[in-house]
Amino acid sequence: METHLADWIKGTPTGAEAESILRTCVHCGFCNATCPTYQLLGDELDGPRGRIYQIKRMLEGEAPSRSTQQHLDRCLTCRNCETTCPSGVEYGRLVDIGRAAVDERVRRPLRERLQRAVLRGALTRRWIFDPLTRLGRTLRPLMPATLRSKLPPLRAAGAWPSRTQARKVLLLNGCVQPALIPAIDAATARVLDAVGVEAIVESRSGCCGAIDFHLSAQVQAQEHARRNIDAWWLHIVEGGIEAIVINASGCGAMVKDYAHLLHDDPAYAEKAQRVVALTRDLAEYLPTLLQPLIASKPIVLPDNLRRVAFHPPCTLQHALKIRGTVEALLTAFGAELVPVQEAHLCCGSAGTYSILQSELSVRLRERKLDNLQRERPAMILSANIGCLSQLEGAAAVPVRHWIEWIDTVLHDSQTRHQSV
Repeated sequence: METHLADWIKGTPTGAEAESILRTCVHCGFCNATCPTYQLLGDELDGPRGRIYQIKRMLEGEAPSRSTQQHLDRCLTCRNCETTCPSGVEYGRLVDIGRAAVDERVRRPLRERLQRAVLRGALTRRWIFDPLTRLGRTLRPLMPATLRSKLPPLRAAGAWPSRTQARKVLLLNGCVQPALIPAIDAATARVLDAVGVEAIVESRSGCCGAIDFHLSAQVQAQEHARRNIDAWWLHIVEGGIEAIVINASGCGAMVKDYAHLLHDDPAYAEKAQRVVALTRDLAEYLPTLLQPLIASKPIVLPDNLRRVAFHPPCTLQHALKIRGTVEALLTAFGAELVPVQEAHLCCGSAGTYSILQSELSVRLRERKLDNLQRERPAMILSANIGCLSQLEGAAAVPVRHWIEWIDTVLHDSQTRHQSV
């Protein structure tokens, strides 16, 4: 589409990027057909095409309104529209530019400003979030159902492998996952150990920056990226690390964006590119290594593990564009995958969306669980901490990360083999 940027953004790197994206869009509307909020609300302004048009008008000089801000807030940034778009519009980048520009020009009500500040402060800092989570679990029986559903019951993580391996990878020292579901990292380390790879968690690393970035605190997101690069750098240049393996697809999508995030930082641009080159989602890194274990002996699964439904997170299938890999791996391990309708649609978690847009989030969760549980699976599997905690809060069956499932299958198989 034809675009004429306003003077305040014309000639800037952000303006050039936005203009390039806008000119790619042909305004066909195919994106609306797969947009979760458009399907729920039926409002053109709550679909990608309408949001693109609102961003375009603002970047061309029209003053944004509180209504503009709210329509952009209601976007999940699931990027399903990118998968659908025949023109390759990078909508995710454009909506981030648009949100930041609107927030600079439209002052939010005090309640929203405080809510966002608390979320950014508490969720991205382990020294705050971990004790809050422990306190929440203590008080869980007294909590309202809406809050209780956001705090999954603690399950034992199990032992962390003690062996030293020649092959080594870094795991992200995440912000919310270690407190909410510590079993995910422990299961990841055990499965990696089983294929001869040592998982290292650098304590100086932390939040990937996604929470700040998607709440228009992009400077703070850059600070998270620089801290992680600094924490990992010695391991990369001297420690023989062969990959940075991320077991939360939302974090993986963010870390893989570090080169773009820091492209104009002379001290970090090249380092960020190297970090991105080393970063692998667990679904990218692990399957080939597991093939010898799969081929070594047949795996007969008990009923509570055999029939499963897989929910591919939006960040896995639309941002990272990893589709079918986890499903193929689960099938190779003997899983019977039940068919799931609307597998492309968001579960409603989307980072802090489930808190900031709770009504829409609940409606999307109900729709997702109806599709996931329709064929009566014994378990639901996914690949991102946000989706897992979102679904577990209302599911009728256990919800686990797919790496926890494989860890359990390998352990059960080993136990049965030893007892024979």
